[in-house]
Amino acid sequence: MAEEHKHEESVIAPEPAVEVVERESLMDKISEKIHHGGDSSSSSSSSDDEDEKKKTKKPSSPSSMKSKVYRLFGREQPVHKVLGGGKPADIFMWKNKKMSGGVLGGATAAWVVFELMEYHLLTLLCHVMIVVLAVLFLWSNATMFINKSPPKIPEVHIPEEPILHLASGLRIEINRGFSSLREIASGRDLKKFLIAIAGLWILSILGGCFNFLTLAYIALVLLFTVPLAYDKYEDKVDPLGEKAVIELKKQYAVLDEKVLSKIPLGPLKNKKKD
Repeated sequence: MAEEHKHEESVIAPEPAVEVVERESLMDKISEKIHHGGDSSSSSSSSDDEDEKKKTKKPSSPSSMKSKVYRLFGREQPVHKVLGGGKPADIFMWKNKKMSGGVLGGATAAWVVFELMEYHLLTLLCHVMIVVLAVLFLWSNATMFINKSPPKIPEVHIPEEPILHLASGLRIEINRGFSSLREIASGRDLKKFLIAIAGLWILSILGGCFNFLTLAYIALVLLFTVPLAYDKYEDKVDPLGEKAVIELKKQYAVLDEKVLSKIPLGPLKNKKKD
């Protein structure tokens, strides 16, 4: 009996070890589930973050798209800034309509007087001065008889600063023009030379058809109309300008290949290549 009891105890004894093994496997399964759940949650969170990044990723800004758009003559600034951005630009762009209308009206009146009525500038100035001096002289003497105060004739002084600014600006532009002419005449750039020749030839044709005053008036009218129209319709004009520039480049490439490349280079250009 004692031996049977010991045998039963030895058979029953491994049960706690089996329970420990089962508990360990159960804990492993739970840890695996937790681990897989964490991975899936992290992967889902990372995928959510990627989705959010894709959603929140901003499209290319309109300014960057606009900078890629072709602008006539390589313009990178608004037309108002190209014209100087000051009061003259405001006048040409009709920001102040009264002042712009006054300037254009005065120029039109001067053109009518000098061109259509064939009035000479010196004659007009002398006649105006005669009338003004006569009226003021008679008025000043008439006040002695009618017991009224004489007219207050204002003192006119030309300010120094605007004249200096104007002279400085003219000096800079004239020197820049001389520098460009020197560069063209030195034979460095054949393209600029051809552009200068074509421009002078067109001006000579216009000068034969109109006198200087009419040309100046036409240029002024164009300054008052073309920038304003271009600023209003630039999105339609720029594509047409791009096509025209591409076509001109093609024609210039053909001309360069057939004619210009055979012309000897200037001395300065040869020295650079040496």
